[in-house]
Amino acid sequence: MADKSTKKTNAARLLDQLKVSYELIPYEVDESDLGAAHIAEQLGQPIERLFKTLVLRGDKTGLFVCVIPGAEEVDLKKAAKVTGNKKVEMIHVKELLPLTGYIRGGCSPIGMKKPLPTWFHESIMSYETIYCSAGQRGLQFCIAPADLIRAAKGQLADLIDLRGPNTTN
Repeated sequence: MADKSTKKTNAARLLDQLKVSYELIPYEVDESDLGAAHIAEQLGQPIERLFKTLVLRGDKTGLFVCVIPGAEEVDLKKAAKVTGNKKVEMIHVKELLPLTGYIRGGCSPIGMKKPLPTWFHESIMSYETIYCSAGQRGLQFCIAPADLIRAAKGQLADLIDLRGPNTTN
C-alpha cells in the first residue's frame, strides 16, 4: 500500500480495491527525458526490472496493450501474431490521453478509461517485484508481477525484438 504522503492515482485505487499489495515510489521527472533508462536511474534499479506500457492498434482487434522491459522495443510482428492481427502499430502520442486517460511517461497497464487486452513480456516473471508506471509521471509501482498481471487481466507472451535493446530511448 502507498505511504500517506503520496497522492493515490486511479491505478493505485484500483489495486486497493483488488486488495493487491504494492508500494508507490516517487521519482524526479525530467520533462526532456521521459525514457525508461532515466527512470531506472532515478529509482536506483536495473532497467530490466522497469517495465513500460505501450498502447498499440491492430487491424482486426483494435487497441491493446504491451508491457515490456524498459530497454527493449516491441516486436510488431510478434505482437500482431499474439493478438490475432495481421498488422499492428503504435498509437500516436496525441491519441494516448483521449484513449487511455494517461499521458506519455505516465501510462499504467491498469486503470485506463476502458480496460484493454493486455500482454506482458514473459521476462516479467523473472523478478520477485518489478516497477511500472502508477498512472502519472513521477510515480512508479513496485509490485509482484503476478499481482500486476492479475489486476490487468493480462497474459504472458514473447513481445520483444531479439535484435537488441532500444538504445534511442
